Amino acid sequence: MKAISLHQPWASWIAEGKKTIETRFWRTHYRGDLLIVSTKKPAYQNLPLGKALCVVTVVNCRPMMPDDEDKAKCGYHPAVWAWELKDIRRIEPFAVKGSRGFYEVDYPKEQRAGQMALEFE
Repeated sequence: MKAISLHQPWASWIAEGKKTIETRFWRTHYRGDLLIVSTKKPAYQNLPLGKALCVVTVVNCRPMMPDDEDKAKCGYHPAVWAWELKDIRRIEPFAVKGSRGFYEVDYPKEQRAGQMALEFE
């Protein structure tokens, strides 16, 4: 499965449904499921490090707009791309050796059956 590593607390905020836009200085044409992994450093409170936390679906990539600040949990920057994330599914966290950019992680189908879709009001 395609994966990406994010620092804490942003990785956990995505897993909790609090962050539905990921911002990057690079554009992606990828659409589909993406495993969200927390980086091993730096430590942030008691949040999990070096673990896969959830699966999301990347549905769009477009230039960031000032209105995106709340959903992205960061300030507006005109040179940033906004990746729209939907269908956030929590998983049982498991250790992952991260990397930069997109990378592949072995995520067995039997583990995928345990995904829990978040319900938003």
